Amino acid sequence: QLQLVESGGGLVQPGGSLRLSCAASGFTLDSWSIGWFRQAPGKEREGVSCISRMDNYTHYADSVKGRFTISRDNAKNTMYLQMNGLQPEDTAVYYCAVQDVAYFCSWYDMHQYAYWGQGTQVTVSS
Repeated sequence: QLQLVESGGGLVQPGGSLRLSCAASGFTLDSWSIGWFRQAPGKEREGVSCISRMDNYTHYADSVKGRFTISRDNAKNTMYLQMNGLQPEDTAVYYCAVQDVAYFCSWYDMHQYAYWGQGTQVTVSS
């Protein structure tokens, strides 16, 4: 059974940091490009970042560029999203997902992603 399980969300003060993890089971993560999306209350799901399978090409939404870092550890079959300088507008449910392309991952088009995690809540508030 193919499964993605996120963890690492929580409540953090503005300016703080969190690292989200997404563990894959039932398949090998290194066969896929990977992405992170988020959905705030009352808003559509939006792309945050992605990393391509073959060349580790990465892309970030302008709103998180310079603050968030996507990475993968194929040995652990896990992907990560390091989030620094968190702001209240980063509050959302964060989802990991996998895309079946070798190059040029799509950081913004959720419809290109085949499998999704269940989401983890990130709340940024003082």
